[in-house]
Parts: sequence; structure tokens; C-alpha cells
Amino acid sequence: QVQLVQSGGGLAQAGGSLNVSCAQSGRTSEIYAVGWFRQTPGTEREFVGFRRIGGSTVYADSAKGRFTISRDNAEDTVYLQLNLLKIEDTAVYYCAGMRYGSGSYDYWGQGTQVTVSS
Repeated sequence: QVQLVQSGGGLAQAGGSLNVSCAQSGRTSEIYAVGWFRQTPGTEREFVGFRRIGGSTVYADSAKGRFTISRDNAEDTVYLQLNLLKIEDTAVYYCAGMRYGSGSYDYWGQGTQVTVSS
């Protein structure tokens, strides 16, 4: 089992920055990739981006050039840096872990609110 505990997020003005952390514990060697998603009330969960264990990343078009996924290996923590925030980035952000060979996300963080004001 792997546990994902999120922290960070909060409130920022449009054009500002926030950071969301996803601390992993348990059998973290099982994890092939960590993804980030976001969701607003009444909508489907939206893909933001993911980072493979080797370091390569993929981002949704809405995130390219503004959001960055990174990892601190010593802390077993993955970060989502949100820059140039827009009001439409307001959502609950979730991290998720995919096991090797899984093809889907097996573990989820508890969610973190990000609110962007004008």
C-alpha cells in the first residue's frame, strides 16, 4: 500500500503562484508515475499532468508553460508548482500514484483546494 498526503495550495491572486505537495509513504517503490488532476463542483476530474519515476513529464495543454511537476527524492515528495495562475485554475487538486504495470491510478491523495481571485 502507498499513502499520499497532500499539503499546500490555498489562495492566490490571478498571476500569482502556489505550490501543492504530495508526500508519499509506504511501498513507494511500487510507484511508476505520479499524476495531478483537478476538479470543480459538478464537473469531471481533469488531467493536469504527470511525472514518471525517471523524470519525464507530460502536461495538459492548460498547464503547459505555467505548471511544473517536480520531485524531491530524499523526501519522497512530488510537487506541483502553479505559476501565472488564472481564475479558472480554481479547483480541488489531487495527486495520484500509478503502480508499475497498472495503467491506471491506484492511489489518491485527499485533495487540496486552490483558489485564484481577481
